[in-house]
Amino acid sequence: QLQLVESGGGLVQPGGSLRLSCAASGGTLDHYAIGWFRQAPGKEREGVSWISNSDGSTDYEDAVKGRFTLSRDNAKNTVYLQINSLLSVHTGVYYCPASWLFTVLTSAYNYWGQGTMVTVSS
Repeated sequence: QLQLVESGGGLVQPGGSLRLSCAASGGTLDHYAIGWFRQAPGKEREGVSWISNSDGSTDYEDAVKGRFTLSRDNAKNTVYLQINSLLSVHTGVYYCPASWLFTVLTSAYNYWGQGTMVTVSS
């Protein structure tokens, strides 16, 4: 069964950058579409970025376009989320679930990791 481990979170000052990693085991990650979802404190989980399992195309939630960049390293079975110019609103737990479908629908993502916490604060 596919297992996902998110890493790379931490405390960062506003304006800083982070690269989050989503490493997979038990399956080949490029067979799956990957979404990055954020759950801010006291709020519902929301999708912010998605990468296709067919052609590597990406999609971003409007508020993060230009700040967030997705990429795959198939040799490492890992997907990355580069986040630049961080703001306090980017604070939350970031998850990288996998789906057989390239979709923004949370319900389509069947494999979830434990998440990695990003805190943006001065």
